[in-house]
Amino acid sequence: MMESPERGRSAVAMEFPASDGAMSCSPPTMPSWLRRRLSESKTPPPSTVEGIEARLRDADLRRQKFYENLSSKARPKPRSPSRCSSHEDDLGQRLDAKLQAAEEKRLSILTNAQMRLAKLDELRQAAKIEAEMRLRKKRAELSTKVEMRVQQAEANRMLILKAYKQRRATLKERTSQSLLRRMAKESKYKERVCTAICQKRAAAEKKRLALLEAEKRRVRARVLEVRKVARSISHQREIERKEMKNKLEDRLQRARRQRAEYLKQRGKPQNFVCYEWNITQEQEADILSRKLARCWRKFVMARKTTAHLTRAYSQLNINEGSVKGMPFEQFALLIQSTATLRTTKALLDRVEKRFNLTRMAGSAPNTSSFDDIDHLLKRVASPKRRVTPRKNVSSREDKKTTAIRQAAKTPVKLSRYQVRVVLCAYMILGHPDAVISGQGEREIALAKSAEKFVKELELLIKITLNGPIQVSDGQSNCVLGGRRTFRSQLGEFDSAWCSFLNSFVVWKVKDARSLEDDLVKAACRLELSMIQTCKMTPDGDSGSLTHDMKAIQKQVNEDQKLLREKVTHLSGDAGIKRMENALSDTRMKFFEARENGIPISPLSTLILSPNSASPAALGSSDKTDDLTENTPKRSPVVRSLFRDEVNPKEVSSPSSSSSPAEYSSEKLELENVRIVNECVHGENLAFIDTSNSADDGQENIMAKVRETLKKAYWDGVMDSVKKDKSNYSRVVELTREVSDEISAMAPKSWRQEIIEAIDLNILTEVLNSGKADIDYLGKILEFALVTLQKLSAPACEDELKEKHQKFLKELAEICWASDGSENSHVIAFIKGLSFVLEQIQELKQEISVARIRILEPFLKGPGALEFLGKAFTKHYGHPSNAFTSLPLTENWLSSMNGSKDEEWNEHKISRTLLTSRQEYSSRSFLPSTTLRTGGSLLVKMSSTNTADTSSSPSYATSLTG
Repeated sequence: MMESPERGRSAVAMEFPASDGAMSCSPPTMPSWLRRRLSESKTPPPSTVEGIEARLRDADLRRQKFYENLSSKARPKPRSPSRCSSHEDDLGQRLDAKLQAAEEKRLSILTNAQMRLAKLDELRQAAKIEAEMRLRKKRAELSTKVEMRVQQAEANRMLILKAYKQRRATLKERTSQSLLRRMAKESKYKERVCTAICQKRAAAEKKRLALLEAEKRRVRARVLEVRKVARSISHQREIERKEMKNKLEDRLQRARRQRAEYLKQRGKPQNFVCYEWNITQEQEADILSRKLARCWRKFVMARKTTAHLTRAYSQLNINEGSVKGMPFEQFALLIQSTATLRTTKALLDRVEKRFNLTRMAGSAPNTSSFDDIDHLLKRVASPKRRVTPRKNVSSREDKKTTAIRQAAKTPVKLSRYQVRVVLCAYMILGHPDAVISGQGEREIALAKSAEKFVKELELLIKITLNGPIQVSDGQSNCVLGGRRTFRSQLGEFDSAWCSFLNSFVVWKVKDARSLEDDLVKAACRLELSMIQTCKMTPDGDSGSLTHDMKAIQKQVNEDQKLLREKVTHLSGDAGIKRMENALSDTRMKFFEARENGIPISPLSTLILSPNSASPAALGSSDKTDDLTENTPKRSPVVRSLFRDEVNPKEVSSPSSSSSPAEYSSEKLELENVRIVNECVHGENLAFIDTSNSADDGQENIMAKVRETLKKAYWDGVMDSVKKDKSNYSRVVELTREVSDEISAMAPKSWRQEIIEAIDLNILTEVLNSGKADIDYLGKILEFALVTLQKLSAPACEDELKEKHQKFLKELAEICWASDGSENSHVIAFIKGLSFVLEQIQELKQEISVARIRILEPFLKGPGALEFLGKAFTKHYGHPSNAFTSLPLTENWLSSMNGSKDEEWNEHKISRTLLTSRQEYSSRSFLPSTTLRTGGSLLVKMSSTNTADTSSSPSYATSLTG
């Protein structure tokens, strides 16, 4: 019975087949899906617990769906009420029975499935264990096999290596034997070749001597024949000359007799001799006057007078106005033309002759004070080209060549007015920007002197063409007020020329030196490139060269030859010598660098170039004359004369020359350690002087030794210039020392100016000329003192200036009080050098003290303690060797062994106090390593200084350097 809310109760009709009981007794029919599942493979894959639970849930869901589907199939049928109730009860019972049977069947199936799954799980676990065991067994077998194979491979490798080594040894032995055989064969071949060459050379020499002897015999016979012919010709000419002379004498005798007879007929006999004498004088005077007039007419017709030469020069249109308006290239072509040079030279030679005549006559009103300017002319004169003599010349040509060479050995008189220098004055005046680079004192002086010289030259030309003129410059020395004559203007012209020549030489020396430096550097680059490319050895052997290497070597030699010619043109033999020295230095430095493993390129900045230290080395260290070539090198005694402390080893015998360097280095290190130690312990560094540690007696002795050595040295220098044949080499050496010392202290930007102001080449020429220029020497001293004033402290500048002015006045008084000789000026210059060197040493001492003052705050940090520790270790050895190197300290520590605990407790208490004090203060303090050194504990140190000093513990090594 079923109830519904609309109909109430309603009956459900269910139909059962007639064979229901039989069907219930028969086994139930297996569903198709189950049959399909069972027909599948009997060995399903092993199931997990999660898979089984999922399957059970799926089965439960399918069962519920089946019941729902089954219940939905039941349809209610209209029956009678009486039959429906009983029939419904039967159906309900039967349905319950079927449901119960289905439930039991389901439970049995579930139980069987669980049992089957359990068995499958057991089988799976057993298979898993078996597979793991099998895998372990296989792994063990494989590892055993691999190990055996590795051992076998190692054994095989050792055998192969042994066989390879044996083969290598055999091959090496064979190679060495073959090389030895080849070397022996080559040596025998070389010996045979050398023997053959020597034989051929001996035969060739013998043949050459035979040919030479035959040639000598032919030449001797030819010479004898020529001499014989010459004797016969000269004898014949002598006979003809005698015959002609006899004929002339006969004619003269007849003429005299005829004249005497004629005079006898016309006059008295007593006046004959006097009258003949007067007639002879008048005739000779008439002949001479006619000859003079004829020569002058020829001279005028040849257009060789001063006026003609001046007009020819004026036609060139080279004057101040035209030069300034003419382009640079056009004017350069004009002054380089042969006609211009010939015309200008002719005029200048004539002016020189007129000036020499005027000076010899003593009538020049304003003769230049530069009477001897040969040392300046040598600077601007072009060197003569060397002509290679020909081999095949006749005996007469040999005599001519010998005569020419003998004449060349005699000193050549240089022209006073050089043509190219005169034309350069116009170039400087018209185009200063293209000629002069820079605006220094020398360039300004050169431009001013060129302008003055051009004005005087044009005024001289105007006077030559137009006669005396009136000038209004107020500088005329003529008697007619401002009237300028040719002679007076000639003196002014020569004075302006000497001034311009001096300025031009000073400027040209600098320019030529710069150009010479560039040429020498180029030659060094070529040499370095050739050495690297051809792989040359220090002995000059390059081994077997390829065709390219030979071509490179040939080209480099040709280029260096051209560079040598240019250097010879610039500086002569001295420049060639400097170039050769630079090339040898380049080779030496290259091979040293290659031995040390330093990579070097041809364009390196050392470039292994000449005198790589500084440009001053090229200019100052080069010896251009015999004076500076024989200059002795600087002795350590010279430097010790001006020091506050003197090393006894430095002034001892020269045999101990190797020890002073080591001694001074060790002394410097100990001095640095002493300074750092004093700073660490809070002592005031008033002045650092090594002599303070010496005894008073030793200090007095050393002071006397210094004074004695100093006096002896300067007396020797002065005696060398007081002799008849003065030697100025030591003066030049002292000047070089002044220049080097000032350059070492001055900034790099000042060094070029120092080199230009203290020019050793010009100084050498001035001293060798025999006429010392006191103005030039005074300028050198004044420049050195002014530079020292600039380098000194501003607070001491006024005091130094006053001191220097006082010394210069004393030197001036010495010069005025002397007899005006050249030696007195040089002696005053030597005294000035002595004073300058003393001032340099005082300045160096002030610089050292200032350095220590600057570094004093840094010398109170942890870095100073680290430096002291390293110095102590370096001096006494490693701490592990303390028992042998410090026996006294070991004894002291052994005696203090009983109180070490007490000392350690004091140390810990002090350290605790320092730590607590540091926590309450932002300031940092020195570590506790100073507790047992006797130093002050509360030495303040900033963090930045700590960082700086800790990063460079060895900074104090340069305190007194």
